Amino acid sequence: MLTFRKQPEDIQRPQMPADVVIVGGGPAGMACALRLSQLIDEHNAKNADSQLSKENIYVLEKAREIGQHCLSGALLDPRSMRELLPGFEKEAPIDAPVSKEAVYFLTEKSKLKFPITPPPLRDHGNYVISLNRFVKWLGGKVEEAGVTVFTGFAGSELLYSENSGAPAGLRVTGVRTDDKGLDKHNQPKSNFEPGYELQAKITILAEGTRGSLTSNSLKNSI
Repeated sequence: MLTFRKQPEDIQRPQMPADVVIVGGGPAGMACALRLSQLIDEHNAKNADSQLSKENIYVLEKAREIGQHCLSGALLDPRSMRELLPGFEKEAPIDAPVSKEAVYFLTEKSKLKFPITPPPLRDHGNYVISLNRFVKWLGGKVEEAGVTVFTGFAGSELLYSENSGAPAGLRVTGVRTDDKGLDKHNQPKSNFEPGYELQAKITILAEGTRGSLTSNSLKNSI
């Protein structure tokens, strides 16, 4: 059920309650959602009289499609995936296992091979993957598990409430999604749609190394 609350900037934003909001639909966000779903299933199997729901668990992904912003090739260490999805190799989009590796020092006209490969660069047992295809596959698993993925919605800012027990007296209470239909001067156009305010009991930031919400939250905690 959506309600509206008038903001100081005179914009009415849809309000949406949530139990858990995961910001970022990359490998970390999808793995988090899938593991949370598994824990709920385990709880429900053991507690018939206190069932938990996945209905209000949401993943926000700014791309129009799952995996669309995950464009690189990658090396996958399979250990964590084997814990999350035992036997995942049978169906996951894996290009090839790593059979050998080497490190070279490049000169202007030649190259020199290192006599040994440093341990951090050894990838025997890992897999070469397309991150785009792997995240799409992982996203399908999340949706099959009953978790809702909202694509095309970026988290624009965190929502806070006053809480003396939290850093800087603030407690994160959710996330606001980006406004749609803005011109280059950030002014509303005729097709303007205000972002949603997802009021969440738990907000998880899985934005990656350059996440704007994570960066802002660190500033607020200092």
